[in-house]
Amino acid sequence: MSPQGTIDEAATVYRVVETKPEGRSRPVPPIVLALRRLPNPRLTGIGAGLFATAAMFVLACLDQLILDGSSAVFGALFLPVSALTALWVRPADLVTAPIIVPIAFAIGVIPISGGPSGFAGQTMALVTALAVHAGWLYGGTLVAGLIATVRKVRLMRQRQRQRQRRTLLAAQTARAAQPPRHPQS
Repeated sequence: MSPQGTIDEAATVYRVVETKPEGRSRPVPPIVLALRRLPNPRLTGIGAGLFATAAMFVLACLDQLILDGSSAVFGALFLPVSALTALWVRPADLVTAPIIVPIAFAIGVIPISGGPSGFAGQTMALVTALAVHAGWLYGGTLVAGLIATVRKVRLMRQRQRQRQRRTLLAAQTARAAQPPRHPQS
């Protein structure tokens, strides 16, 4: 108290320091935010296989009708289909993504492979088309494999963090439930 009976108040100023959320070291790019707003279906292994196969077959038919079976266009369209397949398959079926896409490529290449009529001629044209377009096939399979691997690693890290949080919470709960210790006199 001051001599005149008033109370002196000392003001303490605290500086607020903004911290980033745990694990986040940089801002999220706008493209990632835009991609997060898109639909995010979770397909089973069979569903992803049907999606990839149907998409490649329809794209090959359209390619045959519009561009007379351009293999470069078909191969270039195979890469995003591979990526979407690996992104949309559910976490339990991630291992199927790199297996599904080569099968979808092989079925999709049938309309653009050409070849003479008859089973033997069509089979020979299909095998030739697969051999000639192996670069696209390997590229799409690599894309699907990389995306599936990254998703699996992220999933494993997330589960590990959850286990660590549960262990820490259990330890804190156990400490709080213990009776306080009194020193022996």
